[in-house]
Amino acid sequence: MGETVFTYAAPALKFGPGAAAEIGSDLARTGARRVLLVTDPGVAATGHPARIAEQITAAGLGVTTYDGVHVEPTDTSLTEAVEFARAAGPFDVIVAVGGGSAIDTAKAVNLLTTNPGELMDYVNAPVGKAQAPTQPLLPLVAVPTTTGTGSESTTICVLDVLSLHVKTGISHPALRPTTAVVDPTLTLTQPTLVTAAAGMDILCHALESYTARWYADFDAKRPEERVPYCGANPIADLWSERALGLLAGAFRAAVRDGSDPRAREQMALAATFAGLGFGNAGVHIPHANAYPIAGRVRDYRPEGYPDEPMVPHGMAVSMTAPEAFRFTFEAAPDRHLHAARLLDPGAGAGPDALPTVITALMRDIGLPSGLAEIGYGEADVPDLVAGALQQQRLLATAPRSPTEEDLAGVFRRSMEHW
Repeated sequence: MGETVFTYAAPALKFGPGAAAEIGSDLARTGARRVLLVTDPGVAATGHPARIAEQITAAGLGVTTYDGVHVEPTDTSLTEAVEFARAAGPFDVIVAVGGGSAIDTAKAVNLLTTNPGELMDYVNAPVGKAQAPTQPLLPLVAVPTTTGTGSESTTICVLDVLSLHVKTGISHPALRPTTAVVDPTLTLTQPTLVTAAAGMDILCHALESYTARWYADFDAKRPEERVPYCGANPIADLWSERALGLLAGAFRAAVRDGSDPRAREQMALAATFAGLGFGNAGVHIPHANAYPIAGRVRDYRPEGYPDEPMVPHGMAVSMTAPEAFRFTFEAAPDRHLHAARLLDPGAGAGPDALPTVITALMRDIGLPSGLAEIGYGEADVPDLVAGALQQQRLLATAPRSPTEEDLAGVFRRSMEHW
């Protein structure tokens, strides 16, 4: 018997220029007294976290700031953040200010300061034990300063397990932030390549959730078996389609001129809408492939990020997106073509339509031309495939199930897009 039920959930949302200035007043009305503010050094240098902390203090609450978040969190960096919070707490509420790295770190801190055990107890199988939290988490206010990850809307915390050279995550509805405060003015400080990479994350969130396996095509689940990623559904579709329409008008403009307030606001809306879509429908092959691409990086050092080897998440997701959507086209041709025309009304027809639109966008916004440019070659394909195959939670949402050979073909054809 097929599934007949889909689920939808989202955090409370406050959106608009100046929204971040209201956090202190909003928290004071909840009765909270002690706040943990989580951010990273780069975001801290912009002054945004300090201003938010001052406004919270002015509302009569105490604030402790942790600014040691590692961009692209690791099991080590998350453990360090948890240890800090355990020593400095207890807290009544957590406020995360930053990109996905800060918000995901705050999710892990929230989980492990309210529930027993250690990080790997909760990490998704087969890497970790995939235990579910048994105790309620604290309220979490997510304040994104980048437009892309959608972490303010989702139930996912992503991390690198350094010893295994694998990127994985923790997934549970309890991790979803209580409130998302999206203030587009906070994104004006994003460097150009950060805007480009994070924007590709928005794009892939919207495209993957829109082309995901339809919820009714899954086997029926019992109530206790329901998961946050339930497949494409009518409500998630609305958010994804609107996100694609916003990206069509704003993405190139935001990369070209980061001070363009209209483009920044539309990108923030697109990120929010895409998060509300994929946070329920799910993502699939490009995101599954992104985990080993980011986890096995050698020497690539992108401009605008900390000076260490990394492939930013949105960039990693985009590297195989054109070929992944060429592979999934036959499972849902109408959806792939509709998505291509939302991004470019002049898009062509057939399986090349969406890959061509994505590739043109990647080239225009200055992303690497393929996996080869970030340091990967033919010899890396088996390890990349093995890493992607570990992401069964994501691959299960794909509209067309890939074999090991299928994934190898996607990686090989993604070495150079132009």
